[in-house]
Amino acid sequence: MSESEIPPEGRPVDVYLDLLRVRMDTEDYRLLLRVVEPVLQAIEEHRLSGLDLALESGDDELPQEIRDEAALVIATAVTGRLDNEVVELEVDETGPVRVVTDADTAADPSRLGEIADYIRDRHRQNEELRGIAEASGLPSDF
Repeated sequence: MSESEIPPEGRPVDVYLDLLRVRMDTEDYRLLLRVVEPVLQAIEEHRLSGLDLALESGDDELPQEIRDEAALVIATAVTGRLDNEVVELEVDETGPVRVVTDADTAADPSRLGEIADYIRDRHRQNEELRGIAEASGLPSDF
């Protein structure tokens, strides 16, 4: 869907949610809304800094499809773009990592390689910091 197809009063995230409502099973859509509504509210109120959102598995594990759609809804709300895609990158140190990016980047292997390199570097830095924290007797659960 292009920008010209969005009604003048409609936000891209609202258009995307409407498309998902039609496409998804009702229960899955309700679950998706429970996940994204607090984030969408925080975005609207400009208070994202204190918000903690984990789309990773936990006690009440979200199906991968719901996690991916939630990430895409949030990306649409933040970027205003409807061409976001979830891409899975193989990162040696961490295993597969799912990222949201625009369609052009998703189709560019060299850009995806740069993103994977960045993730590897961040992982190494985090492990170094974790080691320093543990050696210093500080909490290392970041």
